[in-house]
Amino acid sequence: MTIKHIPFGATPASVKGPKRALILAGGGMRLSYQAGAIRALLEAGLTFSHVDGTSGGALNHAMLFSGQSPEEMCDRWRTLDPKDFVSLMPLDKYLKVTDIQAMGDADNIVDKVFPHLGIDVDRVRAAQGIEGTFNVCNYTQKINEVIPHKQISTDYLVAGMSLPAVLPPVKIGEDLYHDSAFMRDANLMESVRRGAEELWVVWVLGNTDVYKGGVLGLYVNMLEVSANGALHEEFRQIQDINDRIEQGEQVFGHQKPIRLHLIKPEYPLPLDPDLYLGQVDNATLIDMGYADASAYLKNRLRDGTPLSPESTRMKSPKVGITFRETMAGFFSLDKTDPLNGEKKGKETGLKLAMHAAVRIEDLDVFLKDPNHPGRLTGRIDFSPFGINIPAKSGVFNLFHPTDDPELMLMIYELAFEHDGEDYYLAGRKEVKDDPGFDLWKDTTTLLTQLHQGTDKTAPVIGAGVLSLSISDFKKVLSTIHVTHAASLKVKAKALSDFGRFFMGSLWDTYFGT
Repeated sequence: MTIKHIPFGATPASVKGPKRALILAGGGMRLSYQAGAIRALLEAGLTFSHVDGTSGGALNHAMLFSGQSPEEMCDRWRTLDPKDFVSLMPLDKYLKVTDIQAMGDADNIVDKVFPHLGIDVDRVRAAQGIEGTFNVCNYTQKINEVIPHKQISTDYLVAGMSLPAVLPPVKIGEDLYHDSAFMRDANLMESVRRGAEELWVVWVLGNTDVYKGGVLGLYVNMLEVSANGALHEEFRQIQDINDRIEQGEQVFGHQKPIRLHLIKPEYPLPLDPDLYLGQVDNATLIDMGYADASAYLKNRLRDGTPLSPESTRMKSPKVGITFRETMAGFFSLDKTDPLNGEKKGKETGLKLAMHAAVRIEDLDVFLKDPNHPGRLTGRIDFSPFGINIPAKSGVFNLFHPTDDPELMLMIYELAFEHDGEDYYLAGRKEVKDDPGFDLWKDTTTLLTQLHQGTDKTAPVIGAGVLSLSISDFKKVLSTIHVTHAASLKVKAKALSDFGRFFMGSLWDTYFGT
């Protein structure tokens, strides 16, 4: 099977530009983020001659080599139930406390996750036109073992994702194998040795100065310091190679310095339990990955990402708020006024839906800033263009002031691309302070215009009104979560502060004083 639907299968003579490697690092159950980033990279026309996967990154690697398009990858991740990752061992295993090897087994991963994600080991082995490698830790020999894609097996895939204490090791031949994340969570040097001139790394593990407490937090600390430490050591090795090349030496066939391009979240992603409990969903993680990769592509430097430890550093998390909402309504492509567009949309039956996720990373700063900005990611369903169209960037402001002291705006804006053209969906909720103040209508009605261009100064080519029903509003309330709260007291205060700011007396009606 030659991979043709994505630019992996291009022959060396047809590939323009440098020889690139796509390096998919691990990140637990949250690797849907990576799928979104992959889609953005491939839509930008990047071609790759080598893909390397470690830990959970092997899932996306195997999906690509099973013949899936990036769009199909995102669709499969979006509909995956995170609970399918978890399966318990027989009860007698847990009763043997001194001999217990893990919290669960990999049965559901093999029986549910692999099939849902469309992973076909035979197709992975048969893939042509590109090189692929998977990393596993040979526990018996205490080494990282690189498995070429033509030799991959279900056992190797499972072993590569079997974190110590989470899943048991896998015996293959005479040796025991498990996840390499504590040893190496991304194998850059393998790509260098294979001649890659550009290394495109999608990094998911956190790197902040926060030392987490609790059993899970301490485990995550160990994983993050091991994985980041190994990656930073590879940065040092590649920098040494670049220095030798600059002095005229040829290393692994390289005559030009090797460039790094690293895509990562601005803040650490929510941990696996947050995904499992529904405090974040795969659809949101996909949209975040797509937006982060799009931003990197737009702003990347000619020399790429510096080969220094600061390159994986993320902003330290603060107490914040997240929520998700879907707004839909009638829309027209030949009207510029939202109300007229809604009227025409009702006549034609044309609708548009905006799936939005808001992240307020620092609630204190958010409440003090008069513009009240948050991060907006999302996707758009619009039948003339398609469904689940990811946004490259977004703008969110809650109660943004205007020149009219009695009028404030709630702003939702998403930039996206369709058929190579840029579009900008700009929506506003008009919250008026008047005697007939109707908070419900004001905060659930989005007056929307579609611009053909990169921002809302571009020409308007469509308009309509999106809204939330009562049932939709209740769903929004169920998705409001406090992030990075150190205690239940801090969480309760943050939720109360945000709720009263957002809905005032209506919050007290729903939740009490």
